[in-house]
Amino acid sequence: MLWPMFTGIISDIGEVTRADADGTYTIKTGLDLACESIGASIACDGCCLTVTEKTTDTFTVHVSPETKDITTLTRWKPGYGVNLESALKVGETLGGHMMTGHVDGLARLSNKEERDGNYVLTFDVPEKLKRFIAPKGSITLNGVSLTVNKAEGSQLSVNIIPHTWKATNLSTVEIGAEVNLEIDTIARYLDQLLQDRV
Repeated sequence: MLWPMFTGIISDIGEVTRADADGTYTIKTGLDLACESIGASIACDGCCLTVTEKTTDTFTVHVSPETKDITTLTRWKPGYGVNLESALKVGETLGGHMMTGHVDGLARLSNKEERDGNYVLTFDVPEKLKRFIAPKGSITLNGVSLTVNKAEGSQLSVNIIPHTWKATNLSTVEIGAEVNLEIDTIARYLDQLLQDRV
């Protein structure tokens, strides 16, 4: 069985143009939507969502109650900038790390520091997810593939290079705001295997 996969390399920052209470969102984008069919998957701030309608420069998705409960998507308003990535196609370069687009929880920004043109962001993570996060391991924040610099207690820190700062919406995240967090897929499966052995 095949399912959509992503790499965490953001292709575009789309703009929400419609945000309905029933979970229907329309996003304006510079992605080549001619390559995206109805039913295709696009990662939106790290959430794997299905294209239900499209024009030449917009696509519409519908967010399920489950996705609403565990992501930041209910806070999207018209004008919000969304990190976008099309699903990985066979033969394409794997530039980041393998992601499913299934958000595990929310991380809250607790500190932002500029260092020599780079930005070090520190996030508080849910207690139940901290065991999946390791220094130099991979993490996904708002759909962006990042390397964990530090992991101490219930906090993790990442370094954002200037290119990523400009090419994603992480630069707009304010102290206290939450982002979508997906743990590394390998860590998830290793944990399950270890639990099964107990």
